[in-house]
This record gives sequence, structure tokens and C-alpha cells, in this order.
Amino acid sequence: MYDLVIRNGRVVDGTGMPSFQADVALSGNRIVRIGRVSEKGRTEIDAAGKVVAPGFIDPHTHFDAQLLWDGYAKPALSHGVTTIVPGNCSLSLAPLKTEHRMKLVGMFNQIEEMPYKAFKEGVVWDWETFAEYITRIRKGLAINVAPLVGHSVIRLWVMGDAAMERTATAEEITAMQGVLRECLDAGAIGLSTSYVDMDEKLQPVPSRYADASEIEAFASVLGEYGRILQIVPEFYDADLTIARLDQLAELSLKYAIPTTFSPLFVNADNVDAVDRVMRRVDEQFARGARVWPQVQTRPIDISFCFAVPSLLFIRLPGWYKIMRFGTPEQIVSAFKDPATREKLVAESAVYAALWPNLRLRLVQTEANQIYVGMTVGEIAAARGTTPIDVMIDLSIEENLDAHFLAADMGHNSDERVGTLLKHPRVHIGASDGGAHILSFSTYGDTGYLFAHFVRDLNAMSIESAVKKITSDTASIWGIPERGLLQTGYIADIVVFDPQTINRGEEVFVQDVPGEGSRYVRDALGVDTVIVGGGVAWTAHAGYNAETRGAILPGEKQDTPPLVAA
Repeated sequence: MYDLVIRNGRVVDGTGMPSFQADVALSGNRIVRIGRVSEKGRTEIDAAGKVVAPGFIDPHTHFDAQLLWDGYAKPALSHGVTTIVPGNCSLSLAPLKTEHRMKLVGMFNQIEEMPYKAFKEGVVWDWETFAEYITRIRKGLAINVAPLVGHSVIRLWVMGDAAMERTATAEEITAMQGVLRECLDAGAIGLSTSYVDMDEKLQPVPSRYADASEIEAFASVLGEYGRILQIVPEFYDADLTIARLDQLAELSLKYAIPTTFSPLFVNADNVDAVDRVMRRVDEQFARGARVWPQVQTRPIDISFCFAVPSLLFIRLPGWYKIMRFGTPEQIVSAFKDPATREKLVAESAVYAALWPNLRLRLVQTEANQIYVGMTVGEIAAARGTTPIDVMIDLSIEENLDAHFLAADMGHNSDERVGTLLKHPRVHIGASDGGAHILSFSTYGDTGYLFAHFVRDLNAMSIESAVKKITSDTASIWGIPERGLLQTGYIADIVVFDPQTINRGEEVFVQDVPGEGSRYVRDALGVDTVIVGGGVAWTAHAGYNAETRGAILPGEKQDTPPLVAA
């Protein structure tokens, strides 16, 4: 008797080959048969009319902290994501000495918009080394984790405060190489770095003080292990982005490592720039380098309120300084002060076309409920004022707890985005799951891929879309025995309805430690998610408390799974 049999499904196996009707049988945590299965399973799933595919892999997330209180990385797992890659953008929660904890929390707050209270209420700091962090997140882990180690924290570990001031000495670089080896031995899948991010003081993060010799020293260690290097380039400048991808290409060729950069957006004002970047990507691949640009599936939407800083205002220094460093009382006072308000209104002219199209999505007072769902331009017309004044006035009236949505800001041309997603050297990722929790909900990027680009636009086949987010990702990142429905492989599987899979509407929930809130999206059309042979989530029963995930790529895979009855 098999442990689990999935019957009558349309198997999309991750290879990109045409789908076919078959049963899939599991024993333990392995796929043992694909075809017609006559034997019974202890657990059986009827997949008639549904697709049976490998579990999806999300290569750019920031679930580092959430995994400490939520081993499922909710709601990502319910969307069919069975493996996540945290530790991006030079930031990981280990290795980390006690004296640098609040420094790292500050960087997560500034860069990834994670609230301080979530760390204060949800994190028990009982680790320092990367190995100790891995031991810590293994408790209650229900999703597979392929963690990167962050360049900025390795610098802090070796250099202390000097990591935020200068380049490293030869001795310090050697010490950092040793720390990287320890992290890779403990389970890190690679290293992440950043050339753009700023800390909570709006100063460059430690990784930005590194010179080329330091990056090359890390690449040489990654070459010893065959592991990946991830960077955030100066994505706002095509010339700088091309220079970074050329740098990655040389490292890839010299040390035989895969590299990836994230993000790559295509907007109405940068079409030529993205074309230039992609031409250089093609040229470097033709040389034998591996430099994978990451492209997200969804348009850019950003929500904000003035109770917390928002990166939407990062290019408006007057606004952002008040949001970043002011108390709520000081922000309200600044909005009420005529001279300050005049300066803010003048500075806001840079985004003059944005403000009227903002949509009010949430207020606390009864008086302003009538405006919820309206654009700021419509509210301004009703009140006889300007859109920017409406935004300020509503924020004062709501004690900064008026929430606005800047929808469809970019990356929204179906033709251009679809062309990028189909490109053979584009890596689908950049979800940022676990971060920016009050700015946007990334959950459901995969559902949006199938609903919009496969089903609605017929821009991709279902086989090619599955391949992009399963076997392609596993191959790029060196994740063994996953990404394909193949006998002998680990049984990470998602069963979904190709006619209904999608992402739900954004909803505002309060499920973050410290009485925090975030925006999430429910999974639509996903029936069953299996991790390591165990049923981790079903549409009718939710999350299974007995499922166990793994740390990839180095964790032993043959431990007995817990299969739901």
C-alpha cells in the first residue's frame, strides 16, 4: 500500500513537456510511481479536472523573521509555494552577535518595512551563528527553506561598527570568507548583497562599503561549494545595472557559479533601458556566464498610511524625513503647520499625476466611511479642495490611520511583462514575500501568473509557466531532488484547478506579533499542497499541524515524513 495516491490528475511535471493524465503515488517522502496506479493509498486525493504539478519555488522572500513565529510562511504555502528563499538583499538574521540585533532590526524596518514591534513581540533571540538560527527555525517548520546568508551581517560579525564605515582589510576579508564557509556548511544556499539599500539612519548598509576584491573573495568561496550569488543592483539606472551584471558575469565565469539580480521592472518610461539590460544578459549567457534577472508577475501596487514610513516617499526627502524620524504627534503637527505644509505640497509636485488617482481604502472614523473606495481626486472634488490637501487632511482627521492605495503604478503592460516572463533567461521571482507587509501583498504571484498570463491572455502555456517556477528555479539555485514530478524525487506537489487558480483580493488582517497588521491575499483554485510527502494544506481543512519542511540544499532528505490521514 502506498502512503498517498493522487488520482486522475493532469500531470504537468515541470519539464515543460506536454501534460498527461496519470496517477501519482508516494511512499514516505518520495514519488515512487507516475502512471496508472491500481494499488490503494493510505491517503487518496481525487484530482480529476485538476493539475498536479511540482511545488512552486519562491526565490526572493524575506520570511526570515516570520519563520520564527510561523513555520508555514502563511499564506505563501496555501498558494502552492513549497520552498522559499529568505535572506535576500544582504540581510539575514544570522550570523548575528547580540550587540548587533537592534541594528539589524533597524535595517529590516527601513528596507523591508517590517515593524519593530513584530521583532520585539515575536522573536526570542536565542541564536548567534547561522547553524544556531537554522536549528531555531526548524522548530515547527512546515515549508522548505533554502536560506541565503546576508553580506551585511557577515561584515557586522567580523568588522563590528567599522562594517558601516570603510572597506575591509585583507585579514578581515579572509575572516569573512571563513564565516561564509561556516554558513554554507550549516545550510546556506548562497550569499546575498546589495548596492542600493539604506539603513534606519538612511546611511548605506554595510555591504555597500565593500570593494570589488571583497565581492570576488566571497565568489571564490561560493565557487568551492557551487552556490549562488544574489545582488540588488542600482535597478533605477540601466548603465549601472549593466555594469553590475557584467561584474556578475565575470564572477560566474571565473568561479563557475550561478548569479542572479533582482528586481527588473519594465515600466512605460524604461522600455529601452530594459531592452538594453536583456541584450547584455543574452550576450553574457552566450559567453557561458549565468546571470539571471528576476522579474515579478504582478503590477506594482503600493498602500500606505502616515502612521508608518513608506518607501513610496523615498524620493520626496521632506516627506520621508518626517515619516521616518517623526513621532505621530510630530507628523500631525507638521501637517498642520502652514509653512511646513506649503513646503510639502510644493515638493509633492514631482508626483502630481499620482495623487488624484490614489484610492482611499481604510479609515477609522464613521464620518469618513463615505469616502472609502473613492479616489482622492473624487474626494477632492466633493470637498472643494486639491488631492494633495485631501490626503493630508484625511490623515490628520484619522490620526494618521487613513490608508491609501497607489494602484497599477508600473510593470503593468501585459505585452511587455509577458514577453519578459517568457524569455528563456528570465527568472520569475522578486515576490518579497514576508516584507513590506503594509505596502503590498505579494502572496499569489504564482496564482496571478496562471490566471492572467496563462488563462486570460494565453501568453504562456501552462507547461511553460509551471516549468518557470519549479524546475527552472530548482536548477538555477541548485536545489536537489525538487522542481520535477519524477520517480525518486522528493514529493513537493501542488494540486490546483487551472480554470480557477488566482490570487484573492487584498485583505487587511491583524496577525502580526505586537498587535501588528498586514495585507494578504487568499489562494483561489488551489486544492492541496504537499511538502515532503505530507499534506501541508488543503482548501477544505487549511493547514496541517503535523507537516514537516526541510532546510535546503544540504539537509538529509530521507527522514520519514508525517503524512496526513
